[in-house]
Amino acid sequence: QLQLVESGGGLVQPGGSLRLSCAASGFTLAYAVIGWFRQAPGKEREGVSCISSSGGSTNYADSVKGRFTISRDNAKNTVYLQMNSLKPEDTAVYYCAAGGYYSTYGCRAMGYWGKGTLVTVSS
Repeated sequence: QLQLVESGGGLVQPGGSLRLSCAASGFTLAYAVIGWFRQAPGKEREGVSCISSSGGSTNYADSVKGRFTISRDNAKNTVYLQMNSLKPEDTAVYYCAAGGYYSTYGCRAMGYWGKGTLVTVSS
């Protein structure tokens, strides 16, 4: 059974850092495009970052460029999102997704989703 599980969320002060993990089971992440998305309270879900199956291409939402870094460790079947210089507006449930395709505008047509991990940035 294909499954994505996010972890690493929590409460952090503004300016702090967190690293989210997306672990896969039931399929090999190495062959998949993986994206991170987020949904803040009362807002629509938005794309945060996308990484190609090779890991050679990545893109980021303008709001997180220079602060977030997506990476993959195929040996561990895991994709990460390193989040630095966090701001209150980064507060959201973060989801990883797979099964779609990479574009310069972000991940598209993602068919498989995790249940999300909550990130709260607050003093």
